[in-house]
Amino acid sequence: MPKGYVIMTEAIRDEAGMAAYGKASAASMVEAGARVRAVDPHPQVLEGEWHGDRTVVVEFPSVEAARAWYESAGYQEAMPLRQAAADTNAVIVAGFEPPARAAGQEDTR
Repeated sequence: MPKGYVIMTEAIRDEAGMAAYGKASAASMVEAGARVRAVDPHPQVLEGEWHGDRTVVVEFPSVEAARAWYESAGYQEAMPLRQAAADTNAVIVAGFEPPARAAGQEDTR
């Protein structure tokens, strides 16, 4: 089963509010088995337009676990703090799992 990732781009208006959100959301993330993989205030845009001034990538055991975290009571309590402090775009994406190699096929990674 592929891992699930929540990717958020945030245009922050209130740093103190975002700090409060971080504290409020931490317990729900631990309960969901989440791991923060990236927090970047200066993502390097290669093509197109990018929203916000910070990008966050959070890994979950699965897409279902990511969705369950987002919909959990604990996160739903924390979410208004983020919404008050930043304009956010958020997505859940499935991690990539390469197809299984055939017997005798060389790994080219």
